[in-house]
Amino acid sequence: MPDLKLLALLLVAIAIGWWLGRLESRRHARHQPRSSPLSRDYFVGLNYLLNEQPDRAIETFVQALEVNSDTIETHIALGNLFRSRGEADRAVKIHQNLLARPSLTALQSDQVQLELSRDFLHLGLLDRAERLLLGLLRTSHDQARLKPAKLLLVDLYEREREWAKALEVAQPQLIREDADIRRAAAHWLCELAQQDMHTASPALARKRLRQALSIDDRCVRANWLIAELEREAGNYKAEIRTLQRLARQDHDFTPIVLEPLRDAYLKLEDEQGLVRCLRQWISEAPHISTVIMLARLTEQHEGINAAANVIGDQLAVTPSLRGVDYLMDLYVTEAGPEQQHFSLLKRHTGKLLESRPRFRCHRCGFAGAHLHWQCPRCRSWGVTKPITGLEGE
Repeated sequence: MPDLKLLALLLVAIAIGWWLGRLESRRHARHQPRSSPLSRDYFVGLNYLLNEQPDRAIETFVQALEVNSDTIETHIALGNLFRSRGEADRAVKIHQNLLARPSLTALQSDQVQLELSRDFLHLGLLDRAERLLLGLLRTSHDQARLKPAKLLLVDLYEREREWAKALEVAQPQLIREDADIRRAAAHWLCELAQQDMHTASPALARKRLRQALSIDDRCVRANWLIAELEREAGNYKAEIRTLQRLARQDHDFTPIVLEPLRDAYLKLEDEQGLVRCLRQWISEAPHISTVIMLARLTEQHEGINAAANVIGDQLAVTPSLRGVDYLMDLYVTEAGPEQQHFSLLKRHTGKLLESRPRFRCHRCGFAGAHLHWQCPRCRSWGVTKPITGLEGE
């Protein structure tokens, strides 16, 4: 059993022990007999816990603890413990049993509904969770419950890809107060903009993307989609300006804009403009993808040796497997009798590159070959970037 879960169970056991002790004190004050089956059940449960039998310990604690105003919090904690152990169906039973009690105060009812919503989300019963949360938002006056209820509802709408509903719930409080929600809201608007682009509504898409940038001016994805709109409209100069703005937003994303940037410059027949842009970016943030693109342009006009000098100078400053792979390409082209050896090295570097991920989530570490605006593992928005270093950029 993980240490945190064991600690949680110990805390619950302490709470139960405290309540049973209080019950014993009340009975003693009323001259009642001190022996109690509840106290015996408690020590049986504690014995199970100390002997690393948490399942039997929890069952015993649940049986030992009657539901009343003094034990509501402990029952909620037990339900949450079941959910954290992956037994959300048992948590539902405990929380539903609590909710059926007419003696609950309004604050206690709000708390139980919130936990029951979490149980339903854990089980994937999104419609039940949504009904509970919407009801809680309509009736509760407890600010300490309203914010977590909104966060849960936002999470639910994200799972259902209901971006407009998520925005409606998050505005304006959550967007103003929570940096993660603010970043996520910009991406929800980007999702809606992409839907507009697919339904031939570019004007509405632009409006949503401008709104995304007003919420989060560091939203790279919004400028990426604006650049796509400019390209589809044939506005290549505007596309170039947008891609350059994207690179200034976050230098780490420079590698993903290189190909559309090159294509836009070539559409305008302005290769020299492309070279100037690449040189400037290399001076600001020398990503190996930028250097390789410049080296290939150099190779076309000045030959292999000049291209090798461009890539070699950069490798002397920042070693890179991708840079070595491109250098092998040049040597294979030029090599005479030694071509076989260079080809063998090239195959090895190529295999190494194929096996390495290109993007990594900066929050949970998930890595893969494709850029995910929302991390598939931790579901965070806008935290996945191209990998840098010896095996990356």
